[in-house]
Amino acid sequence: QVQLVESGGGLVKAGGSLRLSCVASGVTFSRHTMGWFRQAPGEEREFVAAIVWSGGSPAYPDSVKGRFAISRDTAKNTLYLQMNSLNPEDTAVYYCAARGRLAGLGQAVTDYTYWGQGTQVTVSS
Repeated sequence: QVQLVESGGGLVKAGGSLRLSCVASGVTFSRHTMGWFRQAPGEEREFVAAIVWSGGSPAYPDSVKGRFAISRDTAKNTLYLQMNSLNPEDTAVYYCAARGRLAGLGQAVTDYTYWGQGTQVTVSS
């Protein structure tokens, strides 16, 4: 059974930083592509970052490129999202997600099979 549990969200001022964590069970990072998504109130869930199971360069949308960084600790089975230079437009619930075994990089919500419960990030101006 797959379980993804996010933590690290909170309230931060514009320009600040947060690091989100996602502890995974039932998936192996060396076999599963992992991603982060976010959803603001009244908006569609959107792609934030992904790291493929085989390693290599992560993927980011232009909106977070250069500010956010995804990483993983395979020994701890924990996925991270380091978020710097936060602005109020980054306010959302952030979700950790996993693709099926050996699937490649994906940026669509429908590419991902497993989801965490989300963690709230609020950036004040």
